[in-house]
Amino acid sequence: MHTRARRAALAIYTLTIFLSALLLFSVQPMFAKMVTPLLGGASAVWAVSMCFFQVMLLLGYAWAHLLDRIVVPRTALFLQMAVLALALVSLPIGIATGSGDAASQGAYLQLIAILMAGVGLPFFALAANAPLLQAWFSRLGHAQSANAYALYRASNAGSLAALAAYPFLIEPLLPLRLQSRAWAAGFVMLALAVAVCGWLASSAPRTTSGDAPTQGPGEDFATYARTRLLWAALAFVPSGLLVAFTTYVTTDLASAPLLWVIPLALYLLTFIAAFRDTPAVSFRLLVLAQPIAVALTLVLMEWDADFAWMLSCAAGTLAFVITSLICHRELYERRPVTEQLTGFYLWLSIGGALGGVFAALIAPQLFGNVLEFPLLLALGIASRLALRQSATHVDLPRLLVVLAGSLLVALAVAYLAPWSWTPNRRVIALAVFGAGLIAAFRWPAMEQGAVLALVLALALVPNGNKPLHVARTFYGTHKVVQGPSDYFRLLLHGVTLHGAQLVAETRPDAMGRPLPLTYYHPSGPLARGVLLARAAAGGPTRPLRVGIVGLGTGAMACHARDGDRWRFFELDPEVIGIATNRSYFTYLGTCTPNAEFVVGDARLTLAREPPASFDYLVIDAFSSDAIPIHLLTVEALRLYASLLAERGVLALHVSNRNFDLPPIVESNVAQVLGLTAVYAQGESGEGAIRSQVVLIAKDRGILAPALSWPNSRALDQPAVRAWTDDYSDVISPFLRRLRAKLRE
Repeated sequence: MHTRARRAALAIYTLTIFLSALLLFSVQPMFAKMVTPLLGGASAVWAVSMCFFQVMLLLGYAWAHLLDRIVVPRTALFLQMAVLALALVSLPIGIATGSGDAASQGAYLQLIAILMAGVGLPFFALAANAPLLQAWFSRLGHAQSANAYALYRASNAGSLAALAAYPFLIEPLLPLRLQSRAWAAGFVMLALAVAVCGWLASSAPRTTSGDAPTQGPGEDFATYARTRLLWAALAFVPSGLLVAFTTYVTTDLASAPLLWVIPLALYLLTFIAAFRDTPAVSFRLLVLAQPIAVALTLVLMEWDADFAWMLSCAAGTLAFVITSLICHRELYERRPVTEQLTGFYLWLSIGGALGGVFAALIAPQLFGNVLEFPLLLALGIASRLALRQSATHVDLPRLLVVLAGSLLVALAVAYLAPWSWTPNRRVIALAVFGAGLIAAFRWPAMEQGAVLALVLALALVPNGNKPLHVARTFYGTHKVVQGPSDYFRLLLHGVTLHGAQLVAETRPDAMGRPLPLTYYHPSGPLARGVLLARAAAGGPTRPLRVGIVGLGTGAMACHARDGDRWRFFELDPEVIGIATNRSYFTYLGTCTPNAEFVVGDARLTLAREPPASFDYLVIDAFSSDAIPIHLLTVEALRLYASLLAERGVLALHVSNRNFDLPPIVESNVAQVLGLTAVYAQGESGEGAIRSQVVLIAKDRGILAPALSWPNSRALDQPAVRAWTDDYSDVISPFLRRLRAKLRE
């Protein structure tokens, strides 16, 4: 091959792999953004989507491996082009009509079905390209053919370019329909480029045999199997961590493309940093830093202070990156020769798919909270120690004794401690175990025992609340607990309080209507909004038509009066079961026993309601501390306004520890003609919790009384960009809230 031809071939292959990776990683946030509103903006949408994409990546790598091993390049080219042609039939990518109705019934399986129908075949076709193109390039007789791993950098560059471009360029500038059409055009260009690459490979003299042995030189079957399983295991931990860490972060922030792609970009950067002859970061430094980062993460996850969540995210990011770097570096040091390249990628994808399946599908069925994140961090430490010990001498009896001792210590602390547990004591106990992990880094067996003890303590040590009911669904973890004082019964979603009731009022013989607590206290804006709506509708004796999006404990029901029609829109059937169980909460049973329930995402279910259906409409939908973004857009606001009676009142509950949301609502209101808004803030005390509510009406006079409330103001000076279904900026409200906390 002449010099000019070699350069041209290298450029063609590099650009083709770059474009393939660009399309592969841009379609993931694009399609997840399409499907997220169908499932209430739940963080699990991205987790399950990632799991699906990892499994499809595995199938694509398996297809590439078969094409490389079984058939000659010319036949492989024909078969791959056939797959690409079939994928073209399903373009442009979109969601079939009626998918949302199905998704509300069985979220996990229905989401997988939506993903398969909408993006399965194109993603499969793209997934096969990277290993197949690298295998073809290795046969070209090019000066760099012996090191086709160099093309892996082009793949990573394309992946990172897609992840950087999507939240900052593609999402804010192009609506989803145009994104899909532009992606389809790129797919056609890629198919043509793959055809050229395949033609170059099939025209070159074959340098390796199509029936090359699957075992390396001198490998017996035991060594062959052990090596492949090790590749899969080392890929399992970072892949599972990617899904688990993203779930942990998005549960209390928002399920949005920017928050999806940052962990994924960090994951890819660890590949780039590790897959090179000279590692970008000293391995010794990583080994020293790993137990510190893991210990800090696991302790901070349980600390309930103003900045604890942010600190735990920072420590968690560090622990995730360090652990991934260690695993990926171990993979690079164990990479095979180029002739076994597709098999190597196949086993990596097997481990990656298993990690995603564990974190997205299996762990939610096993654990009542996001325990898979600390568990995978601990597994990362254990894997590193096991690999290093296998290269020297393993004192198995000593290791077993240490592990058994760690188990006994954790059990003794959790169940035999002579004191009653409180949240602060739990954090102190975890900090002691974390300090033990850091101190044990010089002794591998002790470090193994220390990390086991820390994870067990995290899972077993009580926090002072007595759990009465725990359920983890697609939409999050719901806990009904008895408070430490035994005076209150609490409903927690994730780490966020979603309602409370006095224990005495939950007894079957309780007299009178229970007092709504927390955000729904009579002194709060949500309750006072009911009075505004009654006054606007014609006085206290006129029955109201009320719609509540987000049920919680059902405390709002106790602001109802005889003759009212109250309708609750709830995403998760589990919440309805909790709120209607009188052994947990009696708000609904006592105050609105005939309340109506509508299950499904609010944007979909409200769209079926006739215009002007409600005199008072409350949007009170949270996922832990996150409000689904698609319920706060201009399009959503237009839907809510269409459902209000002419003199109706809309209340948006925007309390949030991490986001400053009122300015966004202010800008959204300015985009919808004929609406006026007032911001009202409720204060804590006597069972109430500080709340932020935006009241909206079509007549300014309806909201005039609210302007006399303490801490209220008119919203008529928008200062930020409005959120739409195609654009949302999660960084600015996060920074505004952070600055406000620093000033306090």
